[in-house]
Amino acid sequence: MSSEGVKEDCLGWAARDPSGLLSHYKFSRRTVGSDDVSIRITHWGVCYADVAWTRNELGHSKYPLVPGREIVGIVKEVGSSVRCFKVGDHVGVGTYVNSCRECEYCNDGLEVQCEKVVLTFDGIDADGTVTKEGFSSHIVVHERYSFRIPENYPMVDLAAPLLCENEH
Repeated sequence: MSSEGVKEDCLGWAARDPSGLLSHYKFSRRTVGSDDVSIRITHWGVCYADVAWTRNELGHSKYPLVPGREIVGIVKEVGSSVRCFKVGDHVGVGTYVNSCRECEYCNDGLEVQCEKVVLTFDGIDADGTVTKEGFSSHIVVHERYSFRIPENYPMVDLAAPLLCENEH
């Protein structure tokens, strides 16, 4: 699904119905904003939430759905205001990609309670698009939701599982 003039620059694996079967899917990621990090995904983990969402076990999945919330990779681009990361850094992404960053919950580090928290997948992103997760070539995330991974730390077998968290 592409808007006229929008380049489908991301390749992923998506469930297109509650069967849970995944197939190739091209889509567009949002443009990198001033506070965003674009990450080339190198590894991802699988948790039961991915299975539940692709099969619509909770009853509110939006298809096509790209699962894969335990995301690790390498920074490929940073926004003009990003100071914590640089191109080439190893990073991870968990359950969230954005929030309002202004409410009392966000100010106290309790973004899970923010009314505007944006889940890594099946949420509504800053540009109004439905978020897609880590079974894809890259992702754009607000820097607050990117976590540095030491370069000598094993990304897939140790780092990825640490990023699985329950959003409820």
